Amino acid sequence: MKVVILAGGYGTRISEESTIRPKPLVEIGGQPILWHIMKIYSHHGFKNFIICLGYKGEMIREYFFHYRLNTGDVLMDASTERFTPLRSHEDDVDWKVILAETGKDTMTGGRLARIKDYVGSDDFLVSYGDGLGDVDIGAVVAAHRAHGRIGTVTGVHPTSRFGELRVEANLVTSFHEKQATDGWINGGFFVFNRKIFDYLDGDASVLEQAPLRKLAAERQLGIYHHPGFWQCMDTVREVEVLNDLWNGGRPPWRIWS
Repeated sequence: MKVVILAGGYGTRISEESTIRPKPLVEIGGQPILWHIMKIYSHHGFKNFIICLGYKGEMIREYFFHYRLNTGDVLMDASTERFTPLRSHEDDVDWKVILAETGKDTMTGGRLARIKDYVGSDDFLVSYGDGLGDVDIGAVVAAHRAHGRIGTVTGVHPTSRFGELRVEANLVTSFHEKQATDGWINGGFFVFNRKIFDYLDGDASVLEQAPLRKLAAERQLGIYHHPGFWQCMDTVREVEVLNDLWNGGRPPWRIWS
């Protein structure tokens, strides 16, 4: 099963970063958030990726083209101008990555439609390029196969950007992040049967609008409930939150060894 990562959007809500680079290349702990997402999937055995490029896609291409050069020791032969990797300072990865140009202004559903020919299998995985979680991908796939619907979405509880104060008299006794809602929201980490392509209508198709709504109305959209950690990266504050978690030594989404 291939993993499709939607990495072509403009990232306008995080323009402080996205004017410089595409949102999936914003760094958490010295590595792009895209790398963290791929590490989550590969930990569960899913190592074949299709990355849907768009805005500043050439920077993502350059990241992968120079990955070995930038993450370990290399031998440079000046006479031939060839570089040979010697030893990696990062844990080794054995990914296979298709870098697919899907257009700067293409919407999420349109990006999926453009990579249809690369999917191959009946089922495939889809992820956004800006969300992290300690999601059990194998369990999501198992849930998808158990209910037999066209799509499965991972439902998560978002965290409010406002901290909750617990007060006694004139003293704050505790402070912590709280859930923004008791309900479930779309956390990405999808599994789709290739029948989803019948619900996508051109570059203007927004996956989260007509396609998912139609699947829901037809009772063809299952859910995998993930009560654990999940965090999107829509603002500079959320970049800081994720970096603080990483630098603290126990980032909850680091499920790999």
